[in-house]
Amino acid sequence: MKFSIPLIVLVLFVLTISTARAESPGVVFSHALSSGGVPKYKAGFEHFDYVNPNAPKGGTLRDFSLGNFNSFNPFILRGECAAGAELVYDSLMVASGDEDGVYYGLLAEGVEMPENRSWIIFHLRKEARFHDGTPVTATDVVFSYNALINNFGNTLKKYYEEIKRVEALGPYRVKFDFKARASRELPGILAQLAVLPEHAWRMRDFFATTLDLPLGSGPYRIASFKQGRSITYERVKDYWARDLPVCRGQYNFDVITFDYFRDGTVALEAFRAGLYDYRFENSAKTWATMYKGPAFARGEIKCATLPHRLPQGMEGLVFNTRRPVFKNPRVRYALLLAFDYGWAKKRLYYGEPRRFTSYFFNSDFSAPPLPGPEETALLSPFKDELPKEVFTSPYRIPESDGSGLIRERLIRAAQILKEEGWRIKDNRLVYGREKGPIKQGSPFRFQFLSDSPATDRLLLPFQKNLSRLGIEMIIHRSDSAQYTLRMRNYDYDMINAGFGCMPTPGMEMKLYWHSESADRKGARNLAGVKSPAVDFLVEKILSAPDRNTLVFAMHALDRVLLQGTYMIPFGTVSHYRLAYRDKFDMPKVIPGKKPGVATWWVRPGKDAVQAGPKEI
Repeated sequence: MKFSIPLIVLVLFVLTISTARAESPGVVFSHALSSGGVPKYKAGFEHFDYVNPNAPKGGTLRDFSLGNFNSFNPFILRGECAAGAELVYDSLMVASGDEDGVYYGLLAEGVEMPENRSWIIFHLRKEARFHDGTPVTATDVVFSYNALINNFGNTLKKYYEEIKRVEALGPYRVKFDFKARASRELPGILAQLAVLPEHAWRMRDFFATTLDLPLGSGPYRIASFKQGRSITYERVKDYWARDLPVCRGQYNFDVITFDYFRDGTVALEAFRAGLYDYRFENSAKTWATMYKGPAFARGEIKCATLPHRLPQGMEGLVFNTRRPVFKNPRVRYALLLAFDYGWAKKRLYYGEPRRFTSYFFNSDFSAPPLPGPEETALLSPFKDELPKEVFTSPYRIPESDGSGLIRERLIRAAQILKEEGWRIKDNRLVYGREKGPIKQGSPFRFQFLSDSPATDRLLLPFQKNLSRLGIEMIIHRSDSAQYTLRMRNYDYDMINAGFGCMPTPGMEMKLYWHSESADRKGARNLAGVKSPAVDFLVEKILSAPDRNTLVFAMHALDRVLLQGTYMIPFGTVSHYRLAYRDKFDMPKVIPGKKPGVATWWVRPGKDAVQAGPKEI
């Protein structure tokens, strides 16, 4: 959802002092939570720099979504929630769009926290109101926490297990007590808690899918809907927070509508036909070939590429190292040699994406070519476990010229496989050793689990190259439900997946890479990484006392993961592709994160909605 208020953000938070108000010595009060350093916006700031505080209100934004919906509750796992439902709600604090890991008060005017970080108190604004005029109180925060914690998946439960107690300290203060050694990012996660009205849910089943109109305190309410087809939101004219610094210049449309389409192809044609107003495009091919025509030539549709500075993590083909055939990192590297990304970049992606070269791509956490003294000190205790290249050689992902001719790489891959005990027999690669993780004579055969034909254009050339090595890759396509179940149970040999990177990493590193997550179904250790070195580095990241210590530990982790060849990397771009109708204006300053339409407004006199499709 491109317009949404983030409900949960996994970031590492420390308290930044902005005023002297506090409950006791050693306790500070702040208007902001920051991942380190001083927040850009001081207490009492008027508005964010990336908004127009004088933007006119009015007009309609037409958006879209895929599939259908049968619920208005975005906080439960059951059902399909309507697009935009989170616009009805407010959270305790909101993210700054031009800072990493900094949050400012919305429902909460500020927070208290002691130096030992054993608890946090949110101070609620007394003027905060739900749409029925009822005040938002600490009781609502406690209710929301208790309701939501029972519905979180494994990822969030890992964090909330570290909360010892939550209690209302009067009508406008709520306190969360943490267990010993709780994660440093826990205060920030709580800051993103959406607050629900306890009085509206008291006699209802919170976990049931429902199309009853929800009550919230946010900038919009549901005006009308056609189940599974469309939903319309109207701006709350007397929205209690409309003049707060975190809201000024935002939520400018009087009406927001979402029309539903059955798939992405139909949705794109609907945009070209004038049925909705904007879209972000992920496909380089589609961007190059489909965003043209009379409407574009006439300037009725504008196209723009907007750079961003977000950390991008890693995406690609993930080896499940729980499988005997993929336990050997040199064997995994041989398969990496057989994947011709240069050809894919040239033929499929129009030469656009840069290949991922780090698990923390586009961030200062990417490992430099060689480890410095700080990294070496972290890695030295694991010299016997780690390949010597971790200490001596930069990790270079093999590239090609895009011609599709990678004979030398395939020869090198075949040599590695031979050195690791694999032999060609009857044009098939089989395991030739009497002892080892694989039964002698077993063929090199594995299954790629897919939920979409979209990856076929990448997989089929890879499959052909593997067959030249005597390896059989079977592409198995599952429906969405079966795919999700198998992924949660780690029931696959190889999948296409990505691992995000937060501006300030935290508990997600443990979920992605720590041994504790490798055997816990539903976690995110998709590669099955079990490494004492990785476990040690993840713990160092979670306990880092300052930014420099964190960066060195992240560099070391990146280096170890790269040398382990747990993935075959794809590529990415460091910008967003945006197409929109020429009826909008937007601020001159674009935030470094994903640009949202909450700061746009309709240019006066430009809100005519087409009655139907036009020539495109």
